[in-house]
Order: sequence, then structure tokens, then C-alpha cells
Amino acid sequence: MAKRTLRTLVGASLLAAASLVQAQDAKTVAITQIVEHPALDAVYQGIKDQLAEQGYKEGENLTILHESAQGNAAIASQIARKFVGENPDVIVAIATPSAQTVAAATKNIPVVFSAVTDPVGAKLVRSLEAPGGNITGVSDMLPIEKHIDLLQRVMPEAKRIGTVYNPGEANAVSLVNLLDERLAARGLTLVKAAATKTSEVLGAARSLVGDVDAIYLTTDNTVISAAEAVISVGERAKIPVFAADTATVERGAVAALGFNYYEHGRQTGQMVYRILQGAGTADMPVETMDTLDLFVNPDAAERMGITLSDDLIRDAKEVIRNNQ
Repeated sequence: MAKRTLRTLVGASLLAAASLVQAQDAKTVAITQIVEHPALDAVYQGIKDQLAEQGYKEGENLTILHESAQGNAAIASQIARKFVGENPDVIVAIATPSAQTVAAATKNIPVVFSAVTDPVGAKLVRSLEAPGGNITGVSDMLPIEKHIDLLQRVMPEAKRIGTVYNPGEANAVSLVNLLDERLAARGLTLVKAAATKTSEVLGAARSLVGDVDAIYLTTDNTVISAAEAVISVGERAKIPVFAADTATVERGAVAALGFNYYEHGRQTGQMVYRILQGAGTADMPVETMDTLDLFVNPDAAERMGITLSDDLIRDAKEVIRNNQ
């Protein structure tokens, strides 16, 4: 009887110890996202899948808190403060506005950003090589020169390029300034149309009609959330719309040379994993993506008054067909 009692007590102690270890190993990751659209949603999914692949599975040893600000900076700030109050092991901020609100809300909790174009310009890190604080992440700085190459390959006669952007988003301003500079170096003109919220995107796109030969959309979250509005204008006015992210080609843009944002998310998830394992952010360099994929949509091109060459279609990783 005494031996059985001893075995029971030992077994209970081992079970309690195992439960304690499991509880200690359990982690919480809070993910704030400025808005929901295909590219950013793919980032979120990539983060979760990468963490699961490396042993942190939601509902088992990982709790994920996830909220979208629906494109509203004030809501993004509320989410940031709420997440800081939850004191998670890591906060992930998807897109520049969300990253800036989290940066303002905490100097102690490790923060990993994703889909941030210019983290130095957005004052998130001191430098890409040595962030120097509690924040690091993965940048999606665009290869603007290669995007202009693509546009000129499709439309060599185009001289005036239009873009719609949110002047209140640091990511957007940084890209538009760079685009303006690079287009001017080639003797091309950038025509800008401002939209501070998604409801203004359609009107901004309409203002470009008659003044531009093509429209190029950056990864501006305000605009990409309403990309269909720009695409509809392009179809009616026969102005080809090019994009910086491949997901927008699936929604009706002519072509894009861009990152796979799901893989961008997985790369972000790898950084989160390293931090959960004890790595610090201050000396963890900001990472970028090197692989670019060409997506083309010949049907969209026809609707906008142009025909894509057979060579371009052969070069594409994905050929989207959504004839309407």
C-alpha cells in the first residue's frame, strides 16, 4: 500500500512538473495589422505557419492575439496600448503605421515589424545593420528601378506615370519620393493623386484620367485596400494599371514584379522564433527579401487597351486569367 501511494505521489509530482514546464514554455505573440488586404493577410498567415513549423502551435504552446486597425491610425494606437497591457512575449506589427504605434507604446517588449518599407525613415530603427532598441523586423523596400523597367518594357512610349498614395503614411511618402526621383532620372514625369482614406481612392484615380499614360501603385496600404477602384478607372479610361505587389495582379492589375508576401511572413516568423528562443532585437539586423516574382494578367491588359508580348508572358512566374 505504501509503495502504491509512493508511486502515485511520484507520478503526480512528475505530471505537475511536466505541466509546469509546458506552462513555462508556452508563449504569447500579439500581432497588429493596419488593414486587411491580400498581401498583409498573407504575411499574417506566413508568420503563423512558420512558428507552427518550428514548434510553436496556436492552441497548444502558443497564444496568438491578432487585431486589425481597419486602416484607422487611432484604432492602431488603441490596439498597440492594449497589446502592451497584455505583456506578450513578442509584438508583431504588420505595416508601417502599426509598427509606429507599437514603437510609441513600448520600449521594453520585443517588437518585430513586417511589410515596412523604410524602417529607418519611419524612425523605427537607428540603422538596418544595428537596430539598437527593442525593434527589428523584415523590410519590403521595393526595387523601384526594376518596376520602372517592367513598365517601360510593356509601354515604352509612356511619359507620364500616375500614382495614388496616402500622404499621411510614411511608407507611402518614402516610396513616392523615390519613384519621383527615379522617374525623373529617365526623363519621365510622376503625376501624384492623394487619398488619405480608402473612400477617397476612386476620386483620386479619376483625377488622373487624361493626364497620364499609365498608373503605378506602390504598396501603400490605403490604396491597395481599394485597388479595385483604381483598376475600374483604368479599365474605363484605357489606362494600364501596374502594381508593386503580385496579389494586386490577381485583382485586375496588368503586371507586377514583387515579393511573395506569404514568404515575407514566414521570414518574419523566423525572426519571432529566434526572439522567443532568447535572441535580442538590438543587434538583430533588419532583413529584406531578394526573390522577385513576375505576375502578369493578359486579360486585364486587354481591358485596359494594351496587349502583353509573348516574351513577357513566358517570363512570368504566374499568368493570371480572369476574363470578364
